[in-house]
Amino acid sequence: MQQVNRIEVESLVKRYGDLLAVDGVSFVAEPGAIFGLLGPNGAGKSTTIGCISGLVEPSSGAVRVLGHDVRSAPRLAREKLGIVPQELAIYEDLSAAENLEYWGAAWGLSGAPLRARTGEVLAAIGLGDRAKEPTKRFSGGMKRRLNFGCGIVHRPKVLLLDEPTVGVDPQSRVKLLDLVRAEAAAGTCVLYTTHYMEEAESLCSRLAILDHGKILAAGTLDELRASLGERDLVDFLGRFDVERARGALAGLTGVELVAASEAELALACAEGTKRLPQLLAALNGAGDVREVKLRRPSLESLFIKLTGKELRE
Repeated sequence: MQQVNRIEVESLVKRYGDLLAVDGVSFVAEPGAIFGLLGPNGAGKSTTIGCISGLVEPSSGAVRVLGHDVRSAPRLAREKLGIVPQELAIYEDLSAAENLEYWGAAWGLSGAPLRARTGEVLAAIGLGDRAKEPTKRFSGGMKRRLNFGCGIVHRPKVLLLDEPTVGVDPQSRVKLLDLVRAEAAAGTCVLYTTHYMEEAESLCSRLAILDHGKILAAGTLDELRASLGERDLVDFLGRFDVERARGALAGLTGVELVAASEAELALACAEGTKRLPQLLAALNGAGDVREVKLRRPSLESLFIKLTGKELRE
């Protein structure tokens, strides 16, 4: 079988008792590209990563890494797999170099090649001058960069990144995102999970929006934006009678009420700025408008349209 540096997920399901954590997820992540899973905490991103890595047993469906099924051929599937978990996988009593050497040895490196690769990774993650220092003295951002380094020390062909920038300072975030881009540029297949809209937009060539274990939409960034049409998202904040608002807006051509509550109405329409006076007039008898926000077509506005709410932490 020809080895292809990709991830293939077909109808993946994972149940924990009555909880359906992953519900029929399917996608393909290709080599030399970054495939993003975008969704809030609890959406099923980490469980999906766990099933791909072999750490979580799927309830049903199929997962192949490098052409190998993760259940029937786990060793071959993991052979060239790198994982950067959301929880830090470093030993704080060891130095940065010792952590990299430990994980490199775990993946089969030894001797001069291991020492050389350790030096390369330390330079890449910006910790060359702190190589011998115990990592318990490191800042959160430095630990995150070392965590990333431990995941790539063995030069994986497929790289799983689970929220790798959570809680880091802006400088470390920029460095980490550059490291992710460099891995993809070198031909690695990268799967990147995040709940940060701006990361997904700046990094990913293709992505899937995940919520409550389901993929709600998938494609390139342009394809996902195009699914909104050229419509703006207009948010009205205040106090509203939802049923009266629905009735008032029902007669307006090209206006879609995508989310509604007593505190907020979100509408999708073309040329939102020009139509704002008309929209305000229609809502005049349906409540009290205190603030208006206009959003251009974006991942955030698409997420609101698909879920009826903003991307939660």
